[in-house]
Amino acid sequence: MSRIGKRPVAITKGVDVSVSGTTVRVKGPKGELTLNAHPDMVVKVQDGGVLVERPSDAAGHKALHGLTRTLIANMVGGVTEGFKKSLEIVGVGYKAEKNAKGIKLTVGYSHVVQFDAPKGITIDTPNPTTVVISGADKQMVGQVAAEIRLVRPPEPYKGKGIRYLGEQVRRKAGKTAGA
Repeated sequence: MSRIGKRPVAITKGVDVSVSGTTVRVKGPKGELTLNAHPDMVVKVQDGGVLVERPSDAAGHKALHGLTRTLIANMVGGVTEGFKKSLEIVGVGYKAEKNAKGIKLTVGYSHVVQFDAPKGITIDTPNPTTVVISGADKQMVGQVAAEIRLVRPPEPYKGKGIRYLGEQVRRKAGKTAGA
């Protein structure tokens, strides 16, 4: 039995969970999320929690059991507290500016890069070298953070670029003068 999968997901106050067939809908103060669960998994709402059951002990069903339970737990957490990822911009003259659609990144190219925020995601810039991505959908927050990081990933010689807050960039030694 999956230790993660067999634990029920607690439904917090102000969150409404509805299951119809394989579709799970979670509604809360931060928004509404939908999950199309695998047809083999049985999702039930009972005793103030969400319970996920699997049909057999096959390896594929065991993996889906824990995965489905975790996805539902992330949905409940997302509509109550939300998720957040922070990026830092390192480099002389590198900066981010918030605008109506998303952010404008000045990161050493000959042009300014415009990044538009998808629906349900908010992008903030508390200072010019920090970008904070937040939203209810954990996967979407991580994906947007990864896409922004890909605009200018950190390079190994000087460490310039966009990186996750607290990310350690492995540095390489530059060329030395040969005699």
